[in-house]
Amino acid sequence: MATTTANGMTIAYEEYGDGPPLLLVMGLGGQLSDWPTGLVDLLATRFRVVAFDNRDSGLSSATTGPMMTPGAYFRSVLIRRKPESDYLLTDMAADAVGLLDALGIQSAEVVGVSMGGMIAQTMAIEHPERVGSMTSIMSTTGHPRRGRTKLGLMLKLARRRPLPPGTPPEEVVEEALAVFRLVAGPTWDEAEVREAAAASIARSYRPDGTARQLAAVHASPDRTEALGTVSAPTLVVHGLLDRLVKPDGGVATAKAVPGSRLVMFPDMAHDLPRSRWQELVDAITTNAARSGVLGSSPA
Repeated sequence: MATTTANGMTIAYEEYGDGPPLLLVMGLGGQLSDWPTGLVDLLATRFRVVAFDNRDSGLSSATTGPMMTPGAYFRSVLIRRKPESDYLLTDMAADAVGLLDALGIQSAEVVGVSMGGMIAQTMAIEHPERVGSMTSIMSTTGHPRRGRTKLGLMLKLARRRPLPPGTPPEEVVEEALAVFRLVAGPTWDEAEVREAAAASIARSYRPDGTARQLAAVHASPDRTEALGTVSAPTLVVHGLLDRLVKPDGGVATAKAVPGSRLVMFPDMAHDLPRSRWQELVDAITTNAARSGVLGSSPA
């Protein structure tokens, strides 16, 4: 793992493989290490993959601004009131562009999941020359009526409280598994997820940072209209079983971006099922080829 300075932040990152640059943008509270190793390995056979920790996660810079609990977030969603936040998704997109600058990358294929999809969308809107192609996975446009969490799940998550730093790691792992059970699809492997959660928590556990990211997501504006200006070839992927970001968030994203392609997996929820990795990599590669980066541009 390496670090660099980008947009005034210290950003931790790792690189894998060789080929055209591909930037992986992780979701809320996630770390670069939370990308499934097998999925990254598949991508690294075709691309120079760069994964990084967003600000307020992993080993990147921490901030000290306002935080938002899940309960406060869902109350804010219901009453449609924006929270206070010291930064927005536009700042997180600028972090990612700063990382590309530090690595000497003029343009990258950008792939984001959940909040990372929102950051990828923002990059494509605000820094179009830096985005060769864009893939938005299990994400949404920021429209208040699209991609909302299902009410039953919203209530369950709102009742949960992040465990404070210093909590024994085994308790934090169990809490992570409990949340994953609520949002994942039917094919996840508990032993595999438990091992990954333990490794992630050993690397970094920053619930305050997640709460700041949550405030930034909700404080950011609706991107629907701006997505109409995106010219980068765009792939939108969503799971039909997703209850955290309902599938209409993916549909809305695909409708908003001219010429985009929408892929919806019937056995996927708010996760990246192993059974779909190869199809996902193939779809990302085909989308990247539309930008000409791979030397061909299929119709």
